[in-house]
Amino acid sequence: MHEKNIKTSGKEISEAKKALVMIHGRGGNAEDILSLRDHLNVKNYALFAPQATGNTWYPYSFLAKREQNEPGLSSALQMLKELLQEIESKGFSSENIYFLGFSQGACLTLEFVTLNAKRYGGVVAFTGGLIGDRIYNDKYNGDFGGTPIFIGTGNPDPHVPVERVEKSAGILEEMNASVTVKVYDNRPHTISMEEIEIANELIFK
Repeated sequence: MHEKNIKTSGKEISEAKKALVMIHGRGGNAEDILSLRDHLNVKNYALFAPQATGNTWYPYSFLAKREQNEPGLSSALQMLKELLQEIESKGFSSENIYFLGFSQGACLTLEFVTLNAKRYGGVVAFTGGLIGDRIYNDKYNGDFGGTPIFIGTGNPDPHVPVERVEKSAGILEEMNASVTVKVYDNRPHTISMEEIEIANELIFK
């Protein structure tokens, strides 16, 4: 189970008009993911980065059966739900709330927003897909209302198969998201400057 630990940066929430939730990957931490602020067009955003207890959101691959990744997965999803509610309670509409994640954090990001689909400001998943041993379509409903979503990934990637990325994108599109997928051949498991530039162009305008 995850203890609530949210790191913040950027604009004070009382001064910001937009909020960005940034979710680190396995073995990473909140400060790591917050450092992307220096490369993203988010200087006027309030930034929130949850810290995973033990630096991992769930123990096994995102392709494992869901029960194998419990209770960590459900605890992480609940933490994000409570954080979203807190941000909304400060007067932010969902259209002004954004999500970004890398690797395990990208998978968690996509899973959370798809389970809680509505019109968000935008979503960035640097190497990620929906979670589970397969995609269970009946888990997901709701309408993204045209939310722009960018997914970048390498091919091959040691953790995230392109097939899962593409199937995840299909689900998001069926739920009325505006999805852009960019696949980079033989790219290491990292975030490229081109991906950051695309995120700035499509999401953080």
